[in-house]
Amino acid sequence: MPAPLHDDLTGARVLITGGAGFIGTALRATLTRAGAHPALLDDLSAYGPTTLTLLGTGPTDLALTVGDINDEPLVRRMVAEADYVVHAAAHSSVHGCTTDPHKAVRSNLTGTDTVLRAVAAAPNVRRFVLLSTAQVYGHGDPHTPRGEQAGYFTETQPLNPLNIYANSKLWAEGHTRHLLGLAERDYTILRPFSVYGPGQVPKPGAASWVVAQLTMYAALDQQLLLNNGGRQVRDFIHRDDVADALRICLTSPAAAGQTLNLGTGAQTAVREVAEHVAGHFPGARIVDAPRVAQDPLGACADTTRMRAVLDWQPAIGVADGIDGYVDWVRTTPNAIPDWMRAETSTSRIAAWSAPAPQ
Repeated sequence: MPAPLHDDLTGARVLITGGAGFIGTALRATLTRAGAHPALLDDLSAYGPTTLTLLGTGPTDLALTVGDINDEPLVRRMVAEADYVVHAAAHSSVHGCTTDPHKAVRSNLTGTDTVLRAVAAAPNVRRFVLLSTAQVYGHGDPHTPRGEQAGYFTETQPLNPLNIYANSKLWAEGHTRHLLGLAERDYTILRPFSVYGPGQVPKPGAASWVVAQLTMYAALDQQLLLNNGGRQVRDFIHRDDVADALRICLTSPAAAGQTLNLGTGAQTAVREVAEHVAGHFPGARIVDAPRVAQDPLGACADTTRMRAVLDWQPAIGVADGIDGYVDWVRTTPNAIPDWMRAETSTSRIAAWSAPAPQ
């Protein structure tokens, strides 16, 4: 049996799959401050060298093993050396999963299965944490009339994934419960809502990373396109708050076997974000655009269970968080990728309509 959970992470070995990513690098920094020893596993396919450098990692990072979560011998060796495992690796773009479903299956299903089987076989692992997504809720309960949708998503409501990415995460949730339940291994499933913050760099065709996209387009003096007129809502949670919640989740006895929303409980319309960003860039132009078919209309997290289980709540409000991201973009202009600089409003709208998978 693994050693019992305790609050002190000093000296703990924490494996983070997808550790070179936006959330993985934030968690690494948080765990390091807590005295833990994070080990990162990542194939470095999500970002180019510039973004990896901004995230504080890359091929020469001594804490990073460049490898594939489908490499079973490698995964089993790294899991066997860990006290905790956080599984953040995924093909995480809705657009990317739609255009390349084979890669989505390989990363989000087969890769997750490889990691879970390694955890099931490793008695030293005290807890496994799966990063799922709030996208599993889709537009909300499919049995509720559209005009009566609640403003909150709660962990116990029916799920209605709208895209391949969300569906793959829902499968990963079920596989975690089944496989680790049979193995009698401790696990927690987290559903982050809209994560943002310094270090976030948009990917082509992704319409969901609202704060990052709107800020970078404003900095480039391009139109701020609001699909669906910006009427859809989000629960924006800062990257640093997500990392802090993950830190607590690793050792909280009450989190065992739980599925938890990870959000602020505050609802923000996308148009409000655009208007706040535009306040930092005189002359910014907000323009309505068509809604992306697979983009959820949204709601905010019911955080009742999260606050009770973790005895924690986010510390960074959305207005302060957006201000911080704007400052980061202004002081880090090389964070804006070249493909964004070359875009037009027409090409951006066209990119939201993903071509049929090959």
